[in-house]
Amino acid sequence: MMNGVSADQLVLFTATLAVAILSPGPGVIAVSQSAFALGRGRAMPYGWGLAFGASLWCLFSLLGLTMLFGLMPWTYTALKIAGGAYLIWIAWRMWRHAADPLPGPAGGRRGTGFAAGIALNLSNPKPALFYSAVILSIFPPPLSALDKGAVYLTAVSVELGFYSALASMMALPWLRRRYYAAKFWIDRGAGLAIGLLGLSLILRH
Repeated sequence: MMNGVSADQLVLFTATLAVAILSPGPGVIAVSQSAFALGRGRAMPYGWGLAFGASLWCLFSLLGLTMLFGLMPWTYTALKIAGGAYLIWIAWRMWRHAADPLPGPAGGRRGTGFAAGIALNLSNPKPALFYSAVILSIFPPPLSALDKGAVYLTAVSVELGFYSALASMMALPWLRRRYYAAKFWIDRGAGLAIGLLGLSLILRH
């Protein structure tokens, strides 16, 4: 047992995070569409960026970001508007390029960028509130630096495992063949879903 964090608490944290991460969000939609179109090798770095970006909200929560949101609510509103606008921009690009042919082996950088994955999952500040609530409910304050490190390493491991598995699964040959047959509608559907998520992020109180 560490200073204030037990193995049982980390197991409960892992289970809670695993359940929450399964709910479809922009990252899930984006990495799935990327794996369909580009395959595992080129979608995986994007998935790792998404995982790292999501885990940063855990780190920010551990460092007190939600306290800042409470003291200055306008910062959360500003982040929501900026993040929603970014998601809508991503959605517009997906919609606009739905009819484009698939990129060749040397082309098409979409879905291959680690930094792009980080940016996408940092566009939604709601996970900061989720992580803060879960951390406060599972782990007893105050947490030492060692405890916070253990919590963060658990979160980033779960996020990496999930996005790596998703990118690998969605790149399976039989799923990709189905994507090729319906690329236009899948890309348009993915763009619409991400756009609606961005709009709801801006409008939701």
